[in-house]
Amino acid sequence: MPPVSPDVASIRSRLLAWYDAHARALAWRAPPGEAGGIDPYRVWLSEVMLQQTTTAHATPYFLNFAARWPTVRDLAAAPDAEVMAAWAGLGYYARARNLLACARAVAGDHGGVFPDTEARLLALPGVGAYTAAAVAAIAFDRPANVVDGNVERVMARLFAVETPVPAARPELRRLAARFVTDHRPGDWAQALMDLGATVCRSRSPLCGQCPLAADCAGFASGAPERFPLKAKKADKPRRHGVAWVIWTRGDGWRWSGGRTRACWAACWACRPATGRPSPRLARRRSPAIGATPGRWSTSSPTSP
Repeated sequence: MPPVSPDVASIRSRLLAWYDAHARALAWRAPPGEAGGIDPYRVWLSEVMLQQTTTAHATPYFLNFAARWPTVRDLAAAPDAEVMAAWAGLGYYARARNLLACARAVAGDHGGVFPDTEARLLALPGVGAYTAAAVAAIAFDRPANVVDGNVERVMARLFAVETPVPAARPELRRLAARFVTDHRPGDWAQALMDLGATVCRSRSPLCGQCPLAADCAGFASGAPERFPLKAKKADKPRRHGVAWVIWTRGDGWRWSGGRTRACWAACWACRPATGRPSPRLARRRSPAIGATPGRWSTSSPTSP
């Protein structure tokens, strides 16, 4: 069944009124009605941290970064090792490297001033479509289609989209774009995200508190939590290998460093070897330095 055509103006009006009354107070956010009045550095920093991370977990990291490096120039001048150490615990360390690359590009190529359009933001290193749209809307109050997981869930339920994700994502983006206008675009983006985070939750949605329930096809179906539909996950492969810990006599352990572009890049760990170890290799031990192999296996994909 094709999606219904909701009253865009009515939905926007009700959701913005709800946001005015229920907006989350976040360290990187301006109050409702003041979008565009916040430092784009803080918006960008928060959006990078919030990728694959909850708001509760990211907030203390954001506050620490903002205190240690209060401007993009400060962050650009920071040693890599200090930034990586401050990032520890947020995971996905490629984000920290991209953070530094972007900060240095803004400081070096843009005079320390973030570009104020979605297209120019997208040209910065490490900035993807979502981050560019979020910074353009929230920091500069530019009309932009900001679609994260919360917005996808709201759209999937509002229109009862039957296509499972990830295949549904282009359709969900098109649906979200219907509501983007030049009236309070920053507040609209944050209102949708807040609705998804606090009311239109993944589990146990609070439909009785939702300002859009009257227009929601998912709610009308009687099973809003069914949406968004998810495709069946493929079976995870099982990998095997050997991890080596090497030490020198009288000088302690020697750990191998992470590969430069892998998931664990810039981290220190036992370097695994791919494949199954032979019994003869597993029994060997170097007489010069001492090297002890340990077998491992995992059901999760590993970096090549």
